[in-house]
Amino acid sequence: MSTSQQNWIQIPLIAYWLCLIPLFFGICFAISYSREKRRLSNGIWFSLFLYTLLPTLAMVIIGTENKLLIIISIAIFVIFLLIVAVTFSLQALLLLWNAWIVWKRESHTLANMLTLILGLAIIALPFFASAINNHLPAKWATLVVMIPNLIIFYVLFWFYNYLTMLVLYQFNHPRLNKDYIIVLGAGLLNGDTVSPLLAQRIDRGLAFYNKQLKKGKLATMIFSGGQGSDETIAEGSAMLSYSIKQGLPKENGIAETKSKNTYQNMLFSKEIIDADDKNKPKTIFVTNGYHTFRAGMVAKQAGLKADGIGAHTAKFFLPNAILREYIAIFMRNKYWHMAAIIAIILGSCLLTFFSYYY
Repeated sequence: MSTSQQNWIQIPLIAYWLCLIPLFFGICFAISYSREKRRLSNGIWFSLFLYTLLPTLAMVIIGTENKLLIIISIAIFVIFLLIVAVTFSLQALLLLWNAWIVWKRESHTLANMLTLILGLAIIALPFFASAINNHLPAKWATLVVMIPNLIIFYVLFWFYNYLTMLVLYQFNHPRLNKDYIIVLGAGLLNGDTVSPLLAQRIDRGLAFYNKQLKKGKLATMIFSGGQGSDETIAEGSAMLSYSIKQGLPKENGIAETKSKNTYQNMLFSKEIIDADDKNKPKTIFVTNGYHTFRAGMVAKQAGLKADGIGAHTAKFFLPNAILREYIAIFMRNKYWHMAAIIAIILGSCLLTFFSYYY
């Protein structure tokens, strides 16, 4: 048997043993995710599983010696790399394009200008690095450029994990056995009218209600939202009225009208549920897709055992909404992140010091 033939035989055997690595990470992810879906650290386990599975799968495909399969696999991989490369190289333009669309269609608030700020920052970053390198001594320039880059990498690392978990959370398919369906409120138009975004949440909740009803299980819908300073009625009351017009029996809807934020949505809805005589009532909440993961974290904080389902959101609105959600999640653990950033700064200073003086 020739050496080349021996190598081709060994590749599948190596891949066979390497399969244990993604299998291990996959089991760790499955156990962690089944215990608690609303952990950002689950994204790390999933990424370790995915990025050890792909090279192992590549070795298996090569080991088959099936030329057609190998060519198709390489073509898919190259196309994927091209898409990533083009998206990465044009990210600033794509962000500014999205900012322009949002500027035309939405109010000009800071929350709606996050893609504009991020796009301009990406464009300005190379000029900042160039200016620092031209005006500071080498050791100081290295330090000043390295620290922001490491902090950006740290923030992006957790952003990637957040995106991973946000996507995975969308595959949540709850059983049709709920006793309560909580619909989270949003702002009203003209102080008393359900907005299109809020209507999408209500319609998604009603769709789940009706689908479950066909299976013979009746649920109570809780419409949670208080009255804002620019609103003439409470959001919960407006949502209940809208739902009754859509066909919900009045006796199967409750308006929770005290809450001012997502935490209070969950807390005050839990108080309504806890007042029920049912033994361990099963609950689900409804919000927009981009908000489900953070809302799930808030539900846990409020002591409410409930997963979420998401309503459709206009695609142009998603980048700003996702950035806003990530910032809110990041700030939930601001002290831990602050400690990590301080450690990055101190580590960078020590590394620069030793590299230039020793």
